[in-house]
Amino acid sequence: MVGHVHLTLILFAAFIGIASPGPAIAGIAGTSMSAGRRAGLAFASGVTTGSITWSIAAAAGLSAVMLANAWLIEVVRYCGAAYLLFLAFKSARSALTPGDITVGKVAAVSARRAYVKGLTLHLTNPKPILFFASLYSFGVPADATVGDLAVIVVAVGTLGAVITHGYAILFSNGRIVRGYMKLRRWFEGTFALCFGYAGFKILSAKLS
Repeated sequence: MVGHVHLTLILFAAFIGIASPGPAIAGIAGTSMSAGRRAGLAFASGVTTGSITWSIAAAAGLSAVMLANAWLIEVVRYCGAAYLLFLAFKSARSALTPGDITVGKVAAVSARRAYVKGLTLHLTNPKPILFFASLYSFGVPADATVGDLAVIVVAVGTLGAVITHGYAILFSNGRIVRGYMKLRRWFEGTFALCFGYAGFKILSAKLS
């Protein structure tokens, strides 16, 4: 507990929100298996940076401003849906391409490119905006101090980094990577469905 802020409850809610399966986790898993641990960790770092960005925005009240101005959230929504559908297209194209993946191809993605992909994915996803807006609106008292907010941002950011980078390490495990190399087309097909479904849900959902 930080002052009168229940940090444990906030972190529990954050754990559920961050660790639950979604586009970010699918992106981390796919990058880690197909491009290796370094790229997976870089992708996870991009996701973490995006998460911290939205967390700071929510703490500063910017997410509430976005939610109060429908056109702002709509811009993010359509950009996010378009990016997810683009990822779905790339995964589907890879799934339809015959042949086994090669070791050279596994190491083809640079860490910088993976980081940018992770950051772009999270900054254009409306889910973190809604999540952090709810977290700070209902989990943080109106009279919380700047110090309280800073502690929450750091604590939630650290938790998010541990979770996302943990996923990157898990999915870059040698056994999992070898399994991916054998079943690449099935994995890519699954990722295509995941990204496509997420993009469709974002387009069809009524955000409030």
